[in-house]
Amino acid sequence: MSFSNRIGKLPQAIKQYLVVTASYWAFTLTDGALRMLVLLHFHQLGYSPLELASLFVFYEIFGVITNLVGGWLGAKIGLNKTMNIGLSLQVIALLMLTLPFEYLTIVWVMLAQALSGIAKDLNKMSAKSSIKSLVPHDQQGRLFYWVALLTGSKNALKGVGFFLGAFLLSVIGFRMSLGIMALCLAVVALLSYLLLNKDIGKAKNKIKFRAIFSKNSSLNYLSAARLTLFAARDVWFVVALPVYLSSELAWSFHTIGLFMATWVILYGVVQANAPKISSLFSKDSSITDNNQQAAVKSRVNSVIIWGSLLSFLCLLISISLNTTINEQIVIVVGLLSFGFVFAINSSLHSYLIIACAQEDGVSLDVGFYYMANALGRLLGTVLSGWVYQLYGFGFCLLISALLAGLSVLFIRKVT
Repeated sequence: MSFSNRIGKLPQAIKQYLVVTASYWAFTLTDGALRMLVLLHFHQLGYSPLELASLFVFYEIFGVITNLVGGWLGAKIGLNKTMNIGLSLQVIALLMLTLPFEYLTIVWVMLAQALSGIAKDLNKMSAKSSIKSLVPHDQQGRLFYWVALLTGSKNALKGVGFFLGAFLLSVIGFRMSLGIMALCLAVVALLSYLLLNKDIGKAKNKIKFRAIFSKNSSLNYLSAARLTLFAARDVWFVVALPVYLSSELAWSFHTIGLFMATWVILYGVVQANAPKISSLFSKDSSITDNNQQAAVKSRVNSVIIWGSLLSFLCLLISISLNTTINEQIVIVVGLLSFGFVFAINSSLHSYLIIACAQEDGVSLDVGFYYMANALGRLLGTVLSGWVYQLYGFGFCLLISALLAGLSVLFIRKVT
């Protein structure tokens, strides 16, 4: 039996999941590559850590706004349309940066990053929300598996994107790399529009704009936990780490790109397998998966354990940098350990929001939640450049430990 025949015989829900995943994968490759291209290219031009962080500020700010409004938009017009709007905006953002260098002012780059931030969060919100519409209510184990697989594979490909960006910058240069990515993504956007169900995620009832703000206390605490969790990651990962590796440890751009790409790929692999891994260390079991309340409670308990471990790890890495242990060993081992624990945390968080979101107009709750996610990335990005420039890399890790601890306190309130 040919591959196309086997695809044709799959259930409709599986085929739709494959279309969503493929579109998300393609977008993620360009997103990871674009971040590395911008970071390394402008660092090479002499931008300071704080200036590099400023290039991504609009990316994160507009991600916050997009998730808040995008959830309402997805419920109103359908997730097919919001996903394809995101893909199209990313194509425009890539093309904006292909202008000659003299036109690439900080403001122009920030505007292009703003479009990319809108695109990324429209795409992510649409992909995550659509899964809720494809999985039956009494199959929580399957929901956790699909969410983990989508999120984990996305992050693995983002790592590939990091390496791709560093590689393309070295081989064909900044502008040519962006042009090729824009062309490929435009083809993906067209295919996604043609193949994805037009009504997926569209609310059956009329959705009022004020519904974008959550009135669910558990969802609000879950969102606060997500905000502090991702701020804990980005406060040392986004700007401080690559600049530290380049300026303090004298790593080459190729080495930095390869290392960060490998980290994100491994992080994604762990995230995709989080249902299996978390079940080895907790009472998570398929027995609870036909009962949403029991499944949610079980995984909240798991997040408390894994989140506490994450906070401890950040503190341990920071302390180790001030010992006689080789700094490169501390960074490599510490980052791999952090990635493993963070991946489990992130995957459990992603399941919880999909499980707790309302059935009708699911993108409203998911959008609000990922608004908090984007706000956390924004906070982490700004702190990453500012704290590193003033106090150094070790202090970034101390802030990370504090934020991870706050995330645990918030998640304890989720019922």
